[in-house]
Amino acid sequence: MRYNPRLFFVACSWLVPLLGSTTFAQQTPAPVSADAKAVLTVDRIYEDHDFDAKSYSARWLDRDGPSTAMTTLEPSDAYSNAKQIVRHDAQTGETSTMVSASELVPPGESEPLSIDDYAWSTDQNRLLVFTNTKRVWRTNTRGDYWLLDRSSRQLRKLGGDGPASSMMFAKLSPNGNKVAFVRNRNLFVEDLVDHSISQLTYSDSDTVINGTTDWVYEEEFRLRDAFRWNGDGTKIAYWQIDTAGVEKFPLINNTDSLYPKVTWFAYPKAGTRNPICRIGVVDLESKATSWIELPGDRRDHYVPWIDWVPNTSDTGGASKQLLIQQLNRLQNTNTLFLADVDKGTVNVLLTETDDAWVDVHDELFWMDEGKRFTWISDRTGWRRAYCVDVETGVAVEATPGDFDVVELLKVDESHRQLYFLASPENATERYLYRSDFAGESTVRITPGGATGTHAYAISPNAKFAIHTHSSLAVPPVVELVSLPEHKTIRVYETNEELVNKLAELQRVETEFFRVTLDDGVTLDGSCIKPPGFDPTTQYPLLVYVYGEPAGTTVTNKWGGSTYLWHRMLAERGLVVMSFDNRGTNVPRGREFRKCVYRKIGTLGPADQADALRNVLEQRPYLDEKRVGIWGWSGGGSSTLHAMFKFPELYATGISVAPVPNQRYYDTIYQERYMGLPQSNVEGYRKGSPISFASQLAGNLLIIHGTGDDNCHYQTVEMLFDELIANDKPFSMMAYPNRSHSISERKNTTRHLRKLMTNYLEEHLLGTAR
Repeated sequence: MRYNPRLFFVACSWLVPLLGSTTFAQQTPAPVSADAKAVLTVDRIYEDHDFDAKSYSARWLDRDGPSTAMTTLEPSDAYSNAKQIVRHDAQTGETSTMVSASELVPPGESEPLSIDDYAWSTDQNRLLVFTNTKRVWRTNTRGDYWLLDRSSRQLRKLGGDGPASSMMFAKLSPNGNKVAFVRNRNLFVEDLVDHSISQLTYSDSDTVINGTTDWVYEEEFRLRDAFRWNGDGTKIAYWQIDTAGVEKFPLINNTDSLYPKVTWFAYPKAGTRNPICRIGVVDLESKATSWIELPGDRRDHYVPWIDWVPNTSDTGGASKQLLIQQLNRLQNTNTLFLADVDKGTVNVLLTETDDAWVDVHDELFWMDEGKRFTWISDRTGWRRAYCVDVETGVAVEATPGDFDVVELLKVDESHRQLYFLASPENATERYLYRSDFAGESTVRITPGGATGTHAYAISPNAKFAIHTHSSLAVPPVVELVSLPEHKTIRVYETNEELVNKLAELQRVETEFFRVTLDDGVTLDGSCIKPPGFDPTTQYPLLVYVYGEPAGTTVTNKWGGSTYLWHRMLAERGLVVMSFDNRGTNVPRGREFRKCVYRKIGTLGPADQADALRNVLEQRPYLDEKRVGIWGWSGGGSSTLHAMFKFPELYATGISVAPVPNQRYYDTIYQERYMGLPQSNVEGYRKGSPISFASQLAGNLLIIHGTGDDNCHYQTVEMLFDELIANDKPFSMMAYPNRSHSISERKNTTRHLRKLMTNYLEEHLLGTAR
């Protein structure tokens, strides 16, 4: 139940108006007068993109080698709207064109390929180019692949005579002589010497998927690319998903044809039957698949992660073992298996358990030629990094402090050190730290005076990093730094033009603070105040909420269009706040994150209401009669909880793409945090906003895309029905055929944000247009 505000998506429905009108006893302060450059508008943010930040995208060469060079995609001098690949030496700063746009002009064509993604062979002689891409659910994972042989200067399309944009996840073999890919739910391999194509898997049913995954694995485990080459390119391990027996859900397109078009897809709702998952290993010579015999019912276990054990010194790269993470259905046990691919048998290496839930760990780095690897666990109450022995499963703490490792970034084997992100004192910020393998020394690498959020892409030899830093109101700066000194070598992007535009706007005050709840727990909060803020005047308040375990809203990093929209509302006279309640994904220890287990929709909204009561009491400039709240996805659900359960606190709410009934969301997400519906009947009832719809007293706008494959339009229709049954007036907006991000089709985002802005102006400011 995640919302990504960076995604984009026409409105054919119209707003159902609220009955009556609103009057205000307290006069709203008039906005400070300013010229056009000093005023934010929806059009400036979402249509004209006046405030879009520039990024710097680079990737290091020799991911596991000694190189200190990286590549970027840059405009071509010879072709308009075309890119070339440029090499940058981190040490010297020298640049050179590795692949010009002219080298990417297909035979018989006049224009170069558009590069959506690219990958190198180990020797950097062959370049794999992904182009002509098409969207599959969330991202563009289907398209065409071309291979450039730099030595022969030959460019050739892969995949034979297959349909256009039908290949997925093409990957070069370790020796660069073959390419494996998925097409139409099956695995294929193409020989780059004789150009022959071999089919490796055969689906006997349209429910069987090889080498990629179904909807629920993709959405909740972020698992799309579902096959892995072994070290010498003789075998491929892959996922097979079978959705037979899983109930299907329809998406109905009413607008693009004379009769509706219906798309059905397998969607397991909480408590219902799951798909079957198993892991196969196909031998490229025999084309035969052997199956890994994992214990347990394959419908009631998940396999979210696998990797080949390197074994480079013993076998010359011919990997013979797989490391496999298997979750039980409740997701409170993660068993790490070591699998013998020749025998198909497994042995338990370690087991991670928790009274609430355990996480899948993809921050796993190999060390000592496959003899050890890194592991993340919060078994001690803090999210720590460990070094694990492959033979014994013994884990040694590498980050023993009382703080959470936010993300493990790099293993520097030559110095026996780990680099990771953490923020022991301030959960709203992120800094770089380093620790030795034994956990005897942990030091902060990000300079002590630095604040905000810091991200790092570290070079293969751990001597350099591309460092991106920002804060809520300050756009990103991207630079190259040396490690471990953190000395700036060169600056790639300052976003100076955007900084100057922001400086022309009316000045608003941004604040991060903590609020103490009645039970003594503190929550992080943020606040944006109107220009010319007067503490003796009362202002309406808008709370921005998410509130569920998949995300956070109070982070001191560049907030992009969401921050700018909130700042625009502040310019018009609103105070905008946000709180991260218990259960949100913040680095404040296991108890803070997991105390919400089996209480999604109850503890979070109670924390939000408690925080609101306290700030209203502590800040007399807030008008307690004009409090609004809004959120998207899980935040949309939290908004409904606020409006239904605490009608005395919240006067106005905008709920975007919510899940009014938790029973109607998918198995993996909902059961992870709530357990099975059959064993937590009351928890599901109390955690579902629809159970309390009869208590609505304020102004409520519900917005949803009818093509939302994630949080289904079905559930808000059920909520509409319940509100009508209880004679509760409300407003709604349906965006036809838009997905969860409500961004597809012409003018959608602009229309959506104007709708939301007008609603808040009418019901909190009394200035609707």
